[in-house]
Amino acid sequence: MGDPKFSRKKYATPSHPWQKARIERETTLKKKYGLKNRKEIWKSETILRGFRSQARLLLARSGEEQAEKEKQQVLNRVINFGLLPLDSTLDDILALDVERVISRRLQTLVYLRGLSSTTRQARQLIIHGHISVGGRKVRVPSYMVRKNEEDTIAYSQLSPLNEEEHPVRPKADALDEFAEKAKEHAPPQKAKEQKPKEKPQEKTEEQKPKEKPQEKTEEQKPKEKPQEKTEEQKPKEKPQEKTKKITEGK
Repeated sequence: MGDPKFSRKKYATPSHPWQKARIERETTLKKKYGLKNRKEIWKSETILRGFRSQARLLLARSGEEQAEKEKQQVLNRVINFGLLPLDSTLDDILALDVERVISRRLQTLVYLRGLSSTTRQARQLIIHGHISVGGRKVRVPSYMVRKNEEDTIAYSQLSPLNEEEHPVRPKADALDEFAEKAKEHAPPQKAKEQKPKEKPQEKTEEQKPKEKPQEKTEEQKPKEKPQEKTEEQKPKEKPQEKTKKITEGK
């Protein structure tokens, strides 16, 4: 269990410290979301890794009664965090990336909702106690916001930023840009499957109406071949009359 004074590490570090592709990717995410250090990216990767490992285990146990219950629990948790839309499957969890997890942090949502001008300013406002979630002040920028809490993010009750003319508040002109950026970070919705148009069934030979046989005209009628007479029908040959030649020698 460990000493309660010293919390255990809640993230896993990269297997190799010097990987150019990983370092460049983490630098881009750090600038885009205004993160303090790379440790916050590793924490998000650890959260994602936990969801994906659960999904792989449940796919291997598909068909079990207990696995179906655990599957529904995992999907409900992922949907409640706003990572996936409704009617998602375990395969959708495996397709998630770390950027989707970072976009659900309180720091990111404060910026997307137009409460700050930049992501770094959003971090500052959270730490200084100017932001509340559901009427409760939250000072943790990495707080994972649930779907039902997203609409309750606002300035805290005693914050001077509640005044609309406060100079720190973003201008009204910038709110349209925040709305467009919020759409980009929204969970992808599944496209409705369009049912293919059914082709008209071809009538089978039985269903097809029987065509009346056309009466052949005299010209179209094939000429009848003369029937060969059988031996019975052939006229009997008359017996040849014996010649009355009598040999003179007899």
